[in-house]
Amino acid sequence: MNIAITAPTRLYQEVGLTLQQRITDDVYRVGSRLPPERDIAEEMDVSRSVVREAIIMLELQGLIEVRKGSGAYVTAKPSNDKPRATTRANSDVGPFELLQARQAVESQIASFAAMNITKNDISRLREALDMERKHLNEGCTDYDGDELFHLTIAEASQNSVMSDIVRELWQRRDESPMWQQLHARISNSSYRTAWLGDHEKILLALQKRDPEGAREAMWQHLENVKQTLFELSDVDDPQFDGFLFR
Repeated sequence: MNIAITAPTRLYQEVGLTLQQRITDDVYRVGSRLPPERDIAEEMDVSRSVVREAIIMLELQGLIEVRKGSGAYVTAKPSNDKPRATTRANSDVGPFELLQARQAVESQIASFAAMNITKNDISRLREALDMERKHLNEGCTDYDGDELFHLTIAEASQNSVMSDIVRELWQRRDESPMWQQLHARISNSSYRTAWLGDHEKILLALQKRDPEGAREAMWQHLENVKQTLFELSDVDDPQFDGFLFR
């Protein structure tokens, strides 16, 4: 007997569906502004990052529009003759949830890498940092050097399972419509210079073969990534994506 297994609803999807129903019921009318994220988070007893992900979900469905420095506005009601979300969107992981998973996994892998890293791995990591610097200087918007740096650390662990896990996490990031939508909100890329500095600290710990230092440096780096992207994509802030650079 075949038993159908339904994927569990993610927390951001539960919040998004509640907001979607309120749009259907005219609690939030077309043209009106959604309440601030902080208010929604307090009402539904969830973190603001979960609310942020729910709003991104509604953006992808074409139900709301984010206006810089003003907030999120309802632009349409859900259509009864179309599914509320595509299969791909239903299976998507929220960008902040994904970053949290990467933080837990990659920090531990960095620790293993510090114990097993080779001279060749160090050379490859330096090449990845050189690629990042080159792209920053040229104003290039891709993340090839960033991804190469993280994947090389995973490979330096000398554990193919760990390497596969990190590769899978990055693949989910690269293929995620929600991740792409998050970055579509952000026009200032100055934060990438700070992330390059984080990478240099991670490399230094790896060169010293310091497992705890590498773990802490990777944990702090991904914490910085989470917090920076969260603050830069805050539509309720009047300065929106520029206030960190005042």
